[in-house]
Amino acid sequence: MSKAGLMVIALVAVLTLLSLVYFAATFEAPQGTTTVVIPSPSLPAAEPDVAEAISPALPQIRLQPEREPPAVASAEPTIAEAPVEVLSPEPVIEASVTAAVIQLPSLNNSDDFVFEGLRALLNGAALIRLMADEQIIRKFVVFVENISRGGFPQTGLPYKGITQPMPVGNIDDNLFVMDGSAHARFNQVIDIFVSIDTAASMALYRTLSPLFQQAYAEIGFRNVSFDDTLRSAINNVLRTADVAGPYQLVRPSIMYLYADASIENLQQVHKQLIRIGPENTAKLKDKLREFVTEL
Repeated sequence: MSKAGLMVIALVAVLTLLSLVYFAATFEAPQGTTTVVIPSPSLPAAEPDVAEAISPALPQIRLQPEREPPAVASAEPTIAEAPVEVLSPEPVIEASVTAAVIQLPSLNNSDDFVFEGLRALLNGAALIRLMADEQIIRKFVVFVENISRGGFPQTGLPYKGITQPMPVGNIDDNLFVMDGSAHARFNQVIDIFVSIDTAASMALYRTLSPLFQQAYAEIGFRNVSFDDTLRSAINNVLRTADVAGPYQLVRPSIMYLYADASIENLQQVHKQLIRIGPENTAKLKDKLREFVTEL
């Protein structure tokens, strides 16, 4: 070992000796008997089930989860917008509208009421001049019922009959041909009829509906709707096939008959449409299609 190392060891030994001398000089012995407690040797940690078996009375300590610290208010408070006041709509009270009750006359005294309603229509005055003078509703009901079955009454019509005779030409003593001008006799009637406002006339029909139904019950149809019968009559007219002329006629008695049996055997209403001509028939069908859509 070097000389410097020996000197360091000697210096440490001197300092240690001086320290022991100092502690011995300043130490005070305690009074009385001093009991020294020697702690018992610590046992090795037992498994959880063994420890519970040895000390069952020891309380079990459960660790509670720490609560989250309360939220610290921010330095600048947030001011929420004031709620917008929404006004609830006031309930709408619908005023009850009471429809005017129309007092219908009796069926026997209904003509003036019918004429007054027709006069209010566009071209209603012209239509009245073509109508029968009395018992309009009863005659109309009978007329419609006949047409619904394919018939066509010769009397008791709800309109005035055409008084102008049908113009014909002679082929020989027993065979005739209908003149082309024969259709023009019905032009005025058809033109006035198709000029009537459909909606207004149907409104009048609905007003008079109870009287039509009463007149229909009088002729034996108490449990049948007259609306259905009117609809059947209109559809029967619309089903009429077009038959091209010229139309040959025979006259075994006062009335002319069609010489062609295929025409003569048609329903009465279809033969009547042949008499008014193809142009008038087309106008009539167009108007009836409007009526049936409103019915």
